[in-house]
Amino acid sequence: MQLNSPIFLGLLIILPLLIVYLAWLRKRAVVPVIRFSELGSIRQMPRTLAVKALPFLKGMRLIVIALLILTLARPQFSQSRAQRFAEGIDILLAVDISESMRAEDFEGTTMWEKTEFHLPPNQNRLQTAKAVIDNFLRHRENDRVGLVVFAGESFTLCPLTLDYPVLIELLRHVTVSMGGQLQDGTAIGDAIATAVHRLRASQAKTQIVILLTDGENNAGTIDPGTAATLAQSFGIKVYTIGMGKSGGALIPYEDTTFGKRYREVLTYLDEDTLKQIANITGARYFRATDTQSLTRIYTEIDQFEKTKFEVINYVAHKELAAYVLIPAALLLGIEILLSNTVLRKIP
Repeated sequence: MQLNSPIFLGLLIILPLLIVYLAWLRKRAVVPVIRFSELGSIRQMPRTLAVKALPFLKGMRLIVIALLILTLARPQFSQSRAQRFAEGIDILLAVDISESMRAEDFEGTTMWEKTEFHLPPNQNRLQTAKAVIDNFLRHRENDRVGLVVFAGESFTLCPLTLDYPVLIELLRHVTVSMGGQLQDGTAIGDAIATAVHRLRASQAKTQIVILLTDGENNAGTIDPGTAATLAQSFGIKVYTIGMGKSGGALIPYEDTTFGKRYREVLTYLDEDTLKQIANITGARYFRATDTQSLTRIYTEIDQFEKTKFEVINYVAHKELAAYVLIPAALLLGIEILLSNTVLRKIP
């Protein structure tokens, strides 16, 4: 509680002055004397309850004055409230699902906090990417996130959304080339163009694309440099991640006789193009050679592009003067009523 006009509390000095003044009047008061023949019997007369209550009338008047002064000081109850406005960012995840993402050159790890992806000791690149992205999504709060997948062509699997559980569920069902729905190849330029198409109407101040691939642009109709320039014109940053170890990689295939077999395939990662895309859009290029490094990359990007928050403080005041004035009025009414009825003094 606080007082809006505490200066009026200075009027409380009136109370001790009144008490001193009343005491002085009592000493100077002339006590009327009536002579009786039997004084002893008069002294033995008991004092009634009304006589005993007379001093309380003056006390009630002092309390009324104190309450009126407190009313003038305007007591208030203040309640502050902070409202937090989140300015989220829009993120489009572009994930390569070409055949080379079957390569099993990443080791399993148990570093996931809540991810539902159960990774074997040796998992392929796509499984690793999905697990890391899953963990990345579980740290989002106010950011809209969408998902684009691409191989020889690209399409939007999930538009920008705040419904992270739905996005994670869609991510769980992502497979290499989506079961033959996409032709093989790596259309990096088309993937960027698809992501830009989804972001260009966004009202968010920060819009980014996180593109993950393990190959070179060898499909599609749009050149990666052209797509990067398009993204730059809309103020969209494209972070690029090159995934996979240098040299060959073992890619599994099903042999009708011997079951699961492996063939070594030399995959080529066009780092120069990925660096160029990042430079044009004002972002960065990262290289992921194992699960830990891929996780660190998404964590680092998360630190670069943080959601901005604005806190506005509100203070609400509730006037309490009425809660003081009402008892003062009641006490004054009671005092006037008693002093003119049962506690009335006859001169």
